[in-house]
Amino acid sequence: MSQSTQSNVALVTGAAQGLGFHIASRLCAAGFRVVLTDANGEAAKSAALSLDPEGKSAIACELNIAKKSDFENALKFALAEFGALHVLVNNAAVTKATPVMDISPEEFNEVVNINLGGVFVGCQVMGKHMAEQGYGRIINMSSLAGQNGGTSTGAHYAASKGGILTVTKVFAKELATKGVTVNAIAPGPIDSPMVTALVPEERLPTLLGAIPVGQLGDADFIGDMVVQFARPEAYFTTGTTWDVNGGLFMR
Repeated sequence: MSQSTQSNVALVTGAAQGLGFHIASRLCAAGFRVVLTDANGEAAKSAALSLDPEGKSAIACELNIAKKSDFENALKFALAEFGALHVLVNNAAVTKATPVMDISPEEFNEVVNINLGGVFVGCQVMGKHMAEQGYGRIINMSSLAGQNGGTSTGAHYAASKGGILTVTKVFAKELATKGVTVNAIAPGPIDSPMVTALVPEERLPTLLGAIPVGQLGDADFIGDMVVQFARPEAYFTTGTTWDVNGGLFMR
């Protein structure tokens, strides 16, 4: 299936703000038509309008990643509005910093089911469609926390992000012969609302001091990495994880 970036349609979860919005904006800038989804539908609409008031290259759809039916409805929406779907960015996640010994089984299950379960279902629903059309790009947002056990984040968040790395490999193997690649990006601390919420201002110098390069990551750069994975030319890269962590974790 011949592809060009200009004809491609991407769907980004958790795109109303933060890293998800930066990813959506960089995809738009690269020529993709983008469906911005979020559990907060109104926030997604505002985000899409800020990228394209005319709705030609950016539109919004409410999507709660904990619900398989929401992924199915979002796929139908993308097909109805843009006529296709070629790229999925599984970005949405919930973050809680509850101390490990205080996490209840209910809270653990909730975070893992949403973060890991949402990525799994997204890959399942959108991956099936992509396999049937013979082309697709799936990018799963993991985290440094999934590689080193986390620092400022909770154990359940870290566990869910570690699981995403494995799910990425599972779907990469499953879909490789169908023209669909599946890759992950594992960012360290990024200059974003999530990091601001987790790290009090007085602790920021300590955090920066622990990062070898001495500063937070850039959200637009992460967005540009997503664009690289989403390009048709990325056909030879699948099942990988790209680390962007300022030297905090080296393989």
